[in-house]
Amino acid sequence: MKKITFALICISLLFSCKKEIETVVTIPEEIEATVFDFDLKLNDFYIKRDTIKKEDTFQNIIEKQNLNGKLLFDIITTTKKEFNLSSIRKGKPYLLLYTNDFAKKLEYFIYQPDQLNYCIIDFRDSIVRVEKKTRPITFKSRTVAGQLNGSLSESLKNEGASTALTSKLVSVYKWSIDFFKSKKGDKFAVTFTERYINDSIYDGVDTLQAAFFEYKGKKTYAFPFMQNKNQEKIEYYDENGNALKNFFLKAPLKSINITSKFSRNRFHPVQMRFKAHNGTDYAAPRGTPIMSTANGVVEQSGYTAGNGNFVKVKHDKTYATQYLHMSRILVRRGQQVKQGDVIGKVGSTGLATGPHVCYRFWKNGKQVDALKLKLPNSIPMDNANKPRFLAFIAPLKQALDSVAALN
Repeated sequence: MKKITFALICISLLFSCKKEIETVVTIPEEIEATVFDFDLKLNDFYIKRDTIKKEDTFQNIIEKQNLNGKLLFDIITTTKKEFNLSSIRKGKPYLLLYTNDFAKKLEYFIYQPDQLNYCIIDFRDSIVRVEKKTRPITFKSRTVAGQLNGSLSESLKNEGASTALTSKLVSVYKWSIDFFKSKKGDKFAVTFTERYINDSIYDGVDTLQAAFFEYKGKKTYAFPFMQNKNQEKIEYYDENGNALKNFFLKAPLKSINITSKFSRNRFHPVQMRFKAHNGTDYAAPRGTPIMSTANGVVEQSGYTAGNGNFVKVKHDKTYATQYLHMSRILVRRGQQVKQGDVIGKVGSTGLATGPHVCYRFWKNGKQVDALKLKLPNSIPMDNANKPRFLAFIAPLKQALDSVAALN
């Protein structure tokens, strides 16, 4: 009997010990993430999000709210000084921020005409305040590389880049590359910046920082560069500092000395009579290099009694240029030339009294005054800026080549 009693006591103590060592596991409550937007901590409010409907006005949205004793007339009068009440548009988002309690008093009205800008109306104080604000923007840079497989847009998309980048590339390479003639397998690499609102909302491609495109077996690089602070627009150059332009040089000579302009009735010094002069004369010493003012193909190269030695370059379906009275012709018919290539030397062949080049400009098959055309002018790379340019592009070129090699 004593043995049974002892055994029962041991069993009782064993179960008692087990109860004492049981561990109580407490599951922590989920911590709410802090949300900041519109310069406000949104967790502190009860929020209603909506979009402007066809019948909505600022007045009929606000009059339904708990305005904490404020008169609607006073609110309308105050806000219309800073916020055009009729500017709200159907489909645009807005937020109503209330006190996070039973009363649900309206504290803010936020209207978003676009994802970057917003108008915030503060109802917390006795005087309603209105502010127009812009969300913070951050810029992020990245490089993508690949090969053409379909259109340029499709190929960029395949590499995770926005198709909006296509128009920027086409604009930069407009006269260097005919994308319609590019082939499957042509390589490319692009470094570009993208805009992000609040560091998270994608807002599109901002700038093209560097690029190369392989066309007809040759890489054509593009780097943006400003030669001086007063320059209005950024221009693009290849790795050697040659301008990538979708327009013409100011003149076919580096030094400009205009001796005769385009005229429908000019006295010709050789023929001694009045006649049309369909070009602009630039005087220069014999042998001065004559440059092609834009990319193109040599359409004519030869001699006539009036023009002397001359070259005509076709640039596209619309434009062609012609260079007369050369002492020497340095190109042949059918040859491709780039903007700035030397195509001949100044002379006085043909009907000319002294060394000069008569520069003629053709538009849609008609000769026009090149000086009066509204064409942007290229700024060639100044030799003084070349070292700064080469130092600037070195890391950009390395990034392009490195990412392209990995691909």
